[in-house]
Amino acid sequence: MKELPSPTQPLSIVQLPRGALHRRADQADEGPAGGQGGIVVSWARHQDEVRQAQRLRYQVFADEMGARLPGPLPGHDIDLFDDYCEHLLVRDRASGAVIGTYRVLTPEQAARVGSFYADLEFDLTRLRGLRSRMVELGRSCVHPEHRHGGVILALWSALAQFMQRNSLQTMIGCASIPMLHQGTVSARAAAGVWHQLRHTHLAPLDCQVLPRLALPVHDFDEGPRVEPPALIKGYLRLGAKLLGPPAWDPDFNTADLPMMMRTQDLPARYLRHFLASGSSQDRCHETVTGAS
Repeated sequence: MKELPSPTQPLSIVQLPRGALHRRADQADEGPAGGQGGIVVSWARHQDEVRQAQRLRYQVFADEMGARLPGPLPGHDIDLFDDYCEHLLVRDRASGAVIGTYRVLTPEQAARVGSFYADLEFDLTRLRGLRSRMVELGRSCVHPEHRHGGVILALWSALAQFMQRNSLQTMIGCASIPMLHQGTVSARAAAGVWHQLRHTHLAPLDCQVLPRLALPVHDFDEGPRVEPPALIKGYLRLGAKLLGPPAWDPDFNTADLPMMMRTQDLPARYLRHFLASGSSQDRCHETVTGAS
């Protein structure tokens, strides 16, 4: 089992008791949606743990969404940024399987690899003043049998604690909108989301970015209201802003909306919830084994 290099930021462990984070009232106590014993959130410490996240990413992005993911290891989503990222994992306590993941690229590691992933899709020049305290979130995915609010809220809680502990202020990332709908590839849905949200959630001009391979959003009129994907709606509830129009990612066949969240913009009720969850779970972690 290969140890990961010493991270540039300290790792953390967050223990989440079953049912603590907004599980649906109709959700059974046992079965695929939750699993016996709830969920556990931790940061990957070994290469084999990163491989588990990469297998989940492949299942979601390639098998489910049809992305083209050539790589050195079949059945895994691997790119050059993975070795520089911290990998956040959510596990089902009963099976130990990784059911959700994020990867986090810190400012120091972005400098080592030479860029953020988003630099490949957008001109981030206007964000240069933020980069020293800016992290990038990416490759977010949740197993289809576990897509209830508890998993994503657990991830966000761990991320909020990571940001506070390391005096980091800004999170950026690309929120993807699938372009394959009922067997047809179309930019209409993504263009509709952009036209709708740019009126209410666009960042100030001094933070806006430009796509390198722009989606032709201006070829589509605003049309009827388009419901944004659940993850984008969740980001917006947390105070996120759009940084500009979407780029087209031909490998993932998605429209990628550049988004930014700043810790100072997090609604107070969410910040209290995230940080309180972390402190209470840190206390009880002393009596729990097998969480890392």
